[in-house]
Amino acid sequence: MLQSGNSVTLRAKGNSMLPFIMEERDTVVLQKVEAFAVGSVVLACLPGNRYVLHRVYRIKGEHIMLMGDGNLYATECCRREDVAGVVVKIIRDGRVIDITSSSQLFMAALWRKLLPVRRYLLFVCRWWMRRDRRMKKR
Repeated sequence: MLQSGNSVTLRAKGNSMLPFIMEERDTVVLQKVEAFAVGSVVLACLPGNRYVLHRVYRIKGEHIMLMGDGNLYATECCRREDVAGVVVKIIRDGRVIDITSSSQLFMAALWRKLLPVRRYLLFVCRWWMRRDRRMKKR
């Protein structure tokens, strides 16, 4: 569908993109790959026909390094042709977030620079999520 030029909407699964994309809360809108850069969120096919939705961390020629925002060290590598789509919007609680906006790109770049302290920030984020779930159950 993406190759035909259609937009595709998918519910987020997993927490590898915390805090920007959360499971059970967010839906992402993907479009056909026209262009992407470091900082773009892409859907890529990895070896073993496994798909991930991660941020482009580094580009070297035809090779792309991906890293989830919620990851501390883990990266995946793929080729440019393995990128199936690019995330352009996140739908959260009925509102649309344009992740190509300057404010979203700034926050993503800042998050990347915070990699050395990301462990502590993610701990707080996950604690907050657990607390929030417990509060909703009451």
